[in-house]
This record gives sequence, structure tokens and C-alpha cells, in this order.
Amino acid sequence: MLARFDHNRLLRYAGLFTWAVIGLPLLLLTLPQPDRGALGAGEVVAATGGGFAWLAWLAFGACYGWLTRALGQRRVTLLDKLLLACLAGSAIAISYYSQSGLGSILLMVVACVLPWLLPVWQGVAMLVLCEFVIVPVYVRGFDFSWGEAVLQASLYVGFTGFAFVTGLVARQQAQARDEQRRLNAELRATRALLAQSVRVNERTRISRELHDLLGHHLTALSLNLEVANHLTSGKAQEHVSQAHTLARLLLSDVREAVSQIRGNEAIDMAATLLPLADNVPGLTVDISLPRPFLLDDPERAHVLLRCTQEIITNTVRHAQASILRLKYQVERGAVRLEARDDGRGAEGFTAGNGLRGMRERLAAYGGEVAAETSPGQGFVLRLRLPLDDATDIARPVLDPSGPGPSQTLPEST
Repeated sequence: MLARFDHNRLLRYAGLFTWAVIGLPLLLLTLPQPDRGALGAGEVVAATGGGFAWLAWLAFGACYGWLTRALGQRRVTLLDKLLLACLAGSAIAISYYSQSGLGSILLMVVACVLPWLLPVWQGVAMLVLCEFVIVPVYVRGFDFSWGEAVLQASLYVGFTGFAFVTGLVARQQAQARDEQRRLNAELRATRALLAQSVRVNERTRISRELHDLLGHHLTALSLNLEVANHLTSGKAQEHVSQAHTLARLLLSDVREAVSQIRGNEAIDMAATLLPLADNVPGLTVDISLPRPFLLDDPERAHVLLRCTQEIITNTVRHAQASILRLKYQVERGAVRLEARDDGRGAEGFTAGNGLRGMRERLAAYGGEVAAETSPGQGFVLRLRLPLDDATDIARPVLDPSGPGPSQTLPEST
């Protein structure tokens, strides 16, 4: 049964289960206990902070349920960070108003999800701050001295630290699996391009062999038969004439076969590019392609593939985006690509190795790349890859049987 749930859902349900179980001792602490006397401990808690403890308990469950939806598969926003602070504050409030250590148990749940929502150093700082804040709770609720309260908090630091490291390891393993899926998608795309390049090269080799060997020999045979036709007479001349006619027909067939083979040398870029959008972690890739999208030059096809790979990789690692739109067009003998994401953007940026590599690849064929970005407006890249001839690529056409000239991919997981 557990095999049907991924690690994100298991962590979510385990935390919700712990939160629900905490409700039972909280109920016992906040209910009046008449058998303990006129002023029992339960009556004191119920009279002073029982309602606030339950409000904190409900707030913890609501915040945890919101924060752990699609855990590790979406961008962490400012609202998520505020809810995370509310989550930790609710756990401390439960201990404060119930005068118990229940909040420290919930802080372990908080520690387990912190690596999924914050950088490591921020998560550690938040845990340390929570343990410092909870020291006065122990002093008030348990009548501990300050030394005893610090010692108790130090004990829970070990538990929450273990939970934090467990969550961190789970997060790193999830990132490794996502990276592996992304690399597998790139490998499939590269394999598709390689397979098509091999097919094109083999067809080119065969067409050249047919043209150079059979074509030349048939031309020589036709010339010799034409000479023989002038040197013979009678029935022999009729047979020579027929052979000459058959040689010319055979030469015409060879030329037609060579033309057909060369006419099918183009690489289908749709079959090469679409696999890149599969299994991209936390990112929806929307690809718009002309139909058909065929390139004659395998080297230019390889450049376009590598640039697309680099754009997707940079978006996943740096943009904090949820959607990436890639739009390919063919205009005036060049392939144009516009890549636009909905990420955080930046006031300014410095070209890294990836962008410099794209520029170098495109510059080798007379191409260029331009970038635009601003805070909160995402990142835009515009690439232009010239072709040797405008006829090297099929123009986009409307397919009356299809939905339109572009294809939108579903969200990758």
C-alpha cells in the first residue's frame, strides 16, 4: 500500500498523523478534572489557555497542510515563508498555553519539512531560534529553573536536529532523482537526434554511391550503346537501340531514386525537442513548434538541441519558475527561439558559462542571443540561428486534422 505514495505524500501524511495524535493529550490537558479538587491542574489550563491552545493546534494543522501540498515541486513564495513562521509559532504556542511539551514534539515535524522550504542555513537558524524561544515556556509551565529549562531545550535540540537531517537527506535524494530524470530526458533527446543524424548520413552515403557508381557506369554504357547503334545495321541495330533505350530509362530511374533519397534527409526537430520537456522537476514546459519542423543540417540541429537543454537547465536551477514557454519560429532563413519563464527575474545579471556557451555555439553559425530580465518579470531569451538556405527547413503549415500549428505539453512531474 505504501508503495503507491511518493516521498512527498508520505511526509505530508506522517506529519498530519502526528498533528492529529497530539490532539488527544491536548484534549486531556484542557478538559476540567473534577476528581483532582476544586483547582485541578486541568481546570487551571482550561480556564487560562485551553481555547488558545486549540486555536494554535488548528493553525498548525492548516499551515502544515498548505505548506506540504506539492512539496518540493513548486516555488516557495513569501506567503509560504510567513506560514512557516506561523507553523513554528503555533507549535510554541501549544506548549505555552497547554503548559506541556507537546509543542516540542510538533517542532520535530517542523524540522522535518524545513529543508524542503528553506536553505539549510536558514532552516538551522530557525530551529535554534525556536529552541531559544521555548525556554521561557519550560520555566513557566514546569516550574523549571533557567538552567533546567535550557537543559530540557538542549535535549529537544538533539531530536529536532535528527528530524532536520532526515528531512535534508530525503530532500537531497529527491533532488538527485529529479536530476536523473532530467538527464534521462536529455539523453533521450540526444539519442533521437543521433539516430536521425545516422539515418540522414546513411541515406546521403547511399545516394552518393548510387550517383557516383551506377550513374557514371550507366552514362558510359549509354554512350557506348549510342556509338554501337551507329556502327551496326539490321536486326543487330534494333537490339542495340533497345538496349540503349533501357540504359537511358535505368539512368533516369537511378537519378529519381537519388533525388527521393536526398529529399528525405531532413531531421524531425519535433521528435528531438519534445522529449526534453518530459519529467522536468517542478517546471511546466510549454513548447510551440512549426509543423512540420525539419532541418537539413545535423550540426545546426545539434546546436538548437543544446541551446534548448541549457535553457531548461538554467530555468530549473536559477529562475524559481513554474512555467517555461519555448516558441520556435522560422523567419527569413533562420530559426528563432523565444524562451520566457515566470520566475523571479533580476535587476541585472552576469552571463554564466551556460549563456556564454550558447553564444559561442550560435556565433559559429552566424547566430546570436539576447536576454531580458527584471525583478518579478521572469527571464526572456531570444535566439536566432541562421540557415544556409531558406529552403532548408519546411515552412510551418496548418494541419486541418490537428488543433493548430503548435503543441502544448502537459505538466512534468
